[in-house]
Amino acid sequence: MTGFLKGVIKFQNEVYPSKQELFERLAKGQSPEAVFIACSDARVETAMITQTDPGELFILRNAGNIVPPHTSQTGAMTATLEFAMRVLDVPHIVVCGHSECGAMKGIMNPDSVQHLPHVKEWLGYSQGAMDVVDEVAGDKSEEEKLQLLLEENVKLQLQHLRTHPSVMRKLANGTLTLHGWVYDIKTGRVSAWDEADGRFEPVDERYQDLAAEVAGSMSCDH
Repeated sequence: MTGFLKGVIKFQNEVYPSKQELFERLAKGQSPEAVFIACSDARVETAMITQTDPGELFILRNAGNIVPPHTSQTGAMTATLEFAMRVLDVPHIVVCGHSECGAMKGIMNPDSVQHLPHVKEWLGYSQGAMDVVDEVAGDKSEEEKLQLLLEENVKLQLQHLRTHPSVMRKLANGTLTLHGWVYDIKTGRVSAWDEADGRFEPVDERYQDLAAEVAGSMSCDH
């Protein structure tokens, strides 16, 4: 525990002074580029993966990077999405799954969460992804099934997003883009769902124009 306490002290004494102008600007308001929906897993460091500064991502985290379908009942995800869409007018939403996800392992092995009633109920929002895996996985290994489940879960949560009125409104007027990602902790690779191709592709392939822009800026730096 002392590690993060030391970190706060270092932030106040070293990091904040070096970025004081940024934080003073953020104190006046926020205009994030994307809503980033990620798992609560401590190994998933959103700012490091995306190389973003404070204020650039509006981050929502929960077990399994899940977005419950819209209902008349108010929940934290629904309310926060509504605020991001209607007040902040965020133009992108990313649903990011990750390798070795404990939530997905819980769906694959339901006995492991029998003693966790709230977790079990929450994971029900991903059952559709498990149903797809059961249907198409065949004789794949457990590791391959988990990878497939990670991807199907991201795709399912993108479908759930489309049921939220605040999201539907922005999709209808063309001011919102949805992204589905899977992050591999061991390799650092990120793959992105390409609906047109019907597959997950490496991010530099999925976003070729942006990758070329990054490569160009790096060559100029040298």
